[in-house]
Amino acid sequence: MVAQFLQLKLSIVANTFRRGPAQRFGMVLTLLWGITATIVLAAGLIDLRSATPDVARVLVVVIGSAVVLGFLTLPLALSIDDTIDPRRFALLGIPVTSLAFRLAVAASVSLPTFAAVVLAITQIATWSRGPLPVLVAILSAIVIVPTCVLASRISMALSSTFLSSSRARDGVGNIAVGVLVVGGIATATLATFDWQSQVLPIMRRIASIAEWTPLGSALSAPGDTALGFGGQAAAKLLISAVFLAVLWFAWRALVAFMLVRPGRDPGARPRSSLGWFARLPATPAGAIAARSLTYWGRDSRYGVSLAVIPIIPFVLVAALLVGGVPGEYIVWVPVPVMCLFLGWTLHNDVAHDSSAFWVHVASNTRGVDDRGGRIVPALLLGIPLVVIGSVVTVVISGDQGTLPGLIGLSACLLLSGLGISSLVSAAFPYPAVHPGDSPFAQPQAVGAAGSIVQSLSFVMTILLAAPVVWLMVLSTIEPGNEWQLWALGSGVAIGLVVLVVGIFLGGYIVSRRGPELLAFTLRN
Repeated sequence: MVAQFLQLKLSIVANTFRRGPAQRFGMVLTLLWGITATIVLAAGLIDLRSATPDVARVLVVVIGSAVVLGFLTLPLALSIDDTIDPRRFALLGIPVTSLAFRLAVAASVSLPTFAAVVLAITQIATWSRGPLPVLVAILSAIVIVPTCVLASRISMALSSTFLSSSRARDGVGNIAVGVLVVGGIATATLATFDWQSQVLPIMRRIASIAEWTPLGSALSAPGDTALGFGGQAAAKLLISAVFLAVLWFAWRALVAFMLVRPGRDPGARPRSSLGWFARLPATPAGAIAARSLTYWGRDSRYGVSLAVIPIIPFVLVAALLVGGVPGEYIVWVPVPVMCLFLGWTLHNDVAHDSSAFWVHVASNTRGVDDRGGRIVPALLLGIPLVVIGSVVTVVISGDQGTLPGLIGLSACLLLSGLGISSLVSAAFPYPAVHPGDSPFAQPQAVGAAGSIVQSLSFVMTILLAAPVVWLMVLSTIEPGNEWQLWALGSGVAIGLVVLVVGIFLGGYIVSRRGPELLAFTLRN
């Protein structure tokens, strides 16, 4: 029976390569990326054989703990669909213990498990410094791989059982994205520090905690053996074995629970008021604005985009610091970048409507009303961001003279982005994630058009703001408020002109091509 489960999982994996060309390309790209990352990790662990046992132990514990933590948390955070969910086998009458074991073995057929196996094997090479360290490293490898597999199975089971609502899944997914981005910022920042005097002490402190937790205890034991701490190594192996046993019993209990508790869709919550529809004018533009505000508050596709916007500037700041860009220019980055992405968020707004766009066509809504109503949420968020964010920036930097230019640049990026998005979303829609689907899911149809439209709208917005950036740079070369005031005036003027033109041109396209846009949204 175990062989049949393995054959089933191999068939599922093989079927993922039988989709369309775009999906196959994505799968191959993911596979190549995963294999490359695994090879780099393996090469690094093998090279640690020439390092001192103390340094090698610190690095192996930190890297290994991060890998085990990823198996434990990422499936839960990203709400990955389980292709071999235990509930699919509820009618076969397989005993719980046997089913739990077979599903765990079948789940080992995956790229992440392959990476865990490579980690477990190469850490043996790291500790090939004598018979006893090698023996302990082999015992550690035997514990690490099933620990990772069971951790991922438990994480997936918890996600599918207790995070059944889309709001819960998307909320946890947003947290995961934030954690990953913050981790990337921390890694990029550490790359600028001195290894011996700054990075290594930080990693020692991390390892000193992780080595006594189930995340890093198994990986720390061979290093302790190499350093002559046999008692500590035995204690850490015991911690790892106990944790593995706990994971097994937890996985078996979850399987038993899921077999008798089928998944249920969460019921809809009753609404007692009209919300934004009662607060905005009873006009076509007001109704569309109210609907857009409702989407932005409840639709996870917009929620994910909004959650990422405040994080992106910090990634850019970290990258610019690594690249050695002067601080007087970096201080301009956060607020304008957030305004840029906020305006760019609407560049495919029509496709996000899906079948709901038929209401616009059936009611013969004017295109200008459609375009004008959709930008209201971004303006309600963006205008305070431009003013308050710019003021906070100059207070932090201490250079009040840059306030006019910063407001002009931020306003230009926000308004220009909204104008271009109003035009592009009507003229060049591309397939988007359907309402109700996970915002992290792949669109039902993909192609090169989506990437081209995204890049085009993004680059056009930046090019339109280039004159304002140049005026701000001139203000640093020739001190005085004149260039800053010019930057303020030109930024607001360019933004308003692009916004008005984008609304009217996009509205014209919506009025002329409404049925074609509806057919597109229904088809994709």
